[in-house]
Amino acid sequence: MSEQKQAQQHVVIVGAGMAGVQTAVALREQGFAGPVTLIGAEPHQPYDRPPLSKAVLLGKAEDSAFDVDFEALSIELRLGLEVTGLRAEAHEIDTEAGPVPYDVLVVATGAQPVTLPGTEGVPGVHLLRTLDDAARLKPVLERRHDIVVVGAGWIGAEFATAAREAGCAVTVVEAADRPLAGALPADVAAPMARWYEESGAALLTHARVARIEPGSVVLADGRTLPADAVVVGIGARPATDWLDGSGIALDAGGSITADDRLRTSLPDVYAVGDCASFPSARYDERLLVHHWDNALQGPRTVAADIIGETPRVYDPVPYFWSEQFGRFVQYAGHHTGADELVRRGDPAGASWSVLWLRAGVLVALLAVGRPRDLAQGRKLIEAGMRVALERATDPSVPLKAAVE
Repeated sequence: MSEQKQAQQHVVIVGAGMAGVQTAVALREQGFAGPVTLIGAEPHQPYDRPPLSKAVLLGKAEDSAFDVDFEALSIELRLGLEVTGLRAEAHEIDTEAGPVPYDVLVVATGAQPVTLPGTEGVPGVHLLRTLDDAARLKPVLERRHDIVVVGAGWIGAEFATAAREAGCAVTVVEAADRPLAGALPADVAAPMARWYEESGAALLTHARVARIEPGSVVLADGRTLPADAVVVGIGARPATDWLDGSGIALDAGGSITADDRLRTSLPDVYAVGDCASFPSARYDERLLVHHWDNALQGPRTVAADIIGETPRVYDPVPYFWSEQFGRFVQYAGHHTGADELVRRGDPAGASWSVLWLRAGVLVALLAVGRPRDLAQGRKLIEAGMRVALERATDPSVPLKAAVE
């Protein structure tokens, strides 16, 4: 794109989380000279989310604002502004403050937590997605309340960890038979159940919530759990309701179906981060990745395509991490299509890894307390390398030395 044309192109980014902020920054870093407007629904300065379940929640940090000088980068911030619709033919979005025209639109609205039916507006029931959510939960932890966490996924485990560190009595209620049931196979996730007990938290599996009453949670089997506060962490769904009627292509779950350059079905409209899926040639399927690294990597592809650089296909090795119960858990890749599972180390121990192979090629890796395995394994996945089983199963052998 010529500088003259760039100067006339107005890029509007909806969503001021990691994906939106990084798109704005990447545009400037890659030399985009036109006006950039970043619209956020929350009134706060744009901030990072991972610290909310850790440092911010425990009072070790006031906030987690991004270290970005938006004024110096000539990025216009419009905060506390709800976007209500998209009219593609007019090249406008609708907001509470009136329409905003765009030449290029980037949708980065992320995901919103799934609520527990019947709990909307019930006192003492919390979600943990925003800075305001964390602010409401901080005094709960400070008062060392009895807390029930609904859902033993990533956010449930991280919140339970923080609550135990604060000295709260914690019971985690999970409808499935194990933690992380939606993320990991049973034989991989099963050892993690012990982590709850070791931390002093109670984990109840095969447990469904019937209703929440003042001071208690009633389970479907009749058990009643004391609960001064209830934290719900049962997943998230793409925040795309505002796109109803826009004509943009969504899948059955509500995520925007972007292409391999993160372009949507509408002209001049991109989608990046938690709200969008993309086709992966590496894994031969469409991926929806609700993790921080995807929101960091995708914007570079979007910015390059807007500027008109040689098209860069977006096909990353998904990556995420979680700090829970004194352990650093990392995952890279996508294991759904794997045909072989390889263990490195004893899952009852402090550090171990699991590898997933497809036709001998490493496609995914889970590392618990083994960051070197993760770093080396991620590179092997990116390179599509085959690994030798006898060396890969020996935790004393560096993964990079296990290549066939």
